[in-house]
Amino acid sequence: MYTANEKRYEKMKYNHFGKSGLRVSAISLGLWQNFGFGSDFIKAEEMCRTAFDLGITHFDLANNYGHPYNGSAEENFGKILDRGLRAYRDELCISTKAGYEMWDGVYGDRNGCRKYLIASLDQSLKRMGLEYVDIYYHHIFDPNTPLEETALALDQVVRQGKALYVGISNYNKEQTSAILDIFKELKTPFIVNQPSYSMLNRWVEDDGLDKFCIQNGIGLAVFSPLYQGFLTDRYLKGIPQDSRIGKGNTWIASQLDDKMLARLRALNDIAAGKGLSLSQLAIAWLLSNKAVATVLCGASRKEQIINNAGALEAGEFTSGELEEIEKILKA
Repeated sequence: MYTANEKRYEKMKYNHFGKSGLRVSAISLGLWQNFGFGSDFIKAEEMCRTAFDLGITHFDLANNYGHPYNGSAEENFGKILDRGLRAYRDELCISTKAGYEMWDGVYGDRNGCRKYLIASLDQSLKRMGLEYVDIYYHHIFDPNTPLEETALALDQVVRQGKALYVGISNYNKEQTSAILDIFKELKTPFIVNQPSYSMLNRWVEDDGLDKFCIQNGIGLAVFSPLYQGFLTDRYLKGIPQDSRIGKGNTWIASQLDDKMLARLRALNDIAAGKGLSLSQLAIAWLLSNKAVATVLCGASRKEQIINNAGALEAGEFTSGELEEIEKILKA
């Protein structure tokens, strides 16, 4: 039987989601890849246990994780909970999402209608064996459903006790502002937006989403912090055959040109100067943005989780370091 590391809370940093009382580990484990059907279950379980032993309390899922076997990541996570982690349920912040294509027919297609959102959460709770999730997200903005309907559905699951807080994902500043107005009127505990964000993907800054969230008490839980593996040491000396690009499993392979490699190597030099890996530098840089409450990191083995958690040892960036990083990113 699994027994958690007694020292798990000693090194992890915890941040509030915006102005809410909910604190979240600065590093979170995302279960998008390597936790669904066909994955190595023992390795998946080992990664979840390693994460919690490091003080990572936030485990992020979605109804369609495990595609093409939608829901299989939640099913496996439920089994992992049953095999020892469930004893620590009240120490965990578990989130799930709905919005993308999930089941056949118009009611499980990509949307944000009340029927889909409520039915999907019921399914997710059954798969994980939970009475409630800590955060329930609408996964993607739906222009074909009135935003008020989506907001009311999320508000309803909180009032039913199926979720403690709600969030949105992949919403820009304008969309976030619109749904925030509705949530304010309903007094819904809306605390987080989950966008993609990294050194190489800075749309949240260009859009003004990060500043808007700071001003309005909303936290950011950012995903794809390593930009499909670019911000690791995987490609500094070429393209390994077992990498995402080597396998043809990523849409951004064409971006890995000589200019990008020069940029990555320069960032790696800065990381080395701070005693960090490139991935640790990338994560620490994200956390230097005050809007970011947590960085969602995926993993295929436990060593990656341990390395990611080491980003917290970076300390504060000096103004000179930030200026040097900015110069490299804009080169």
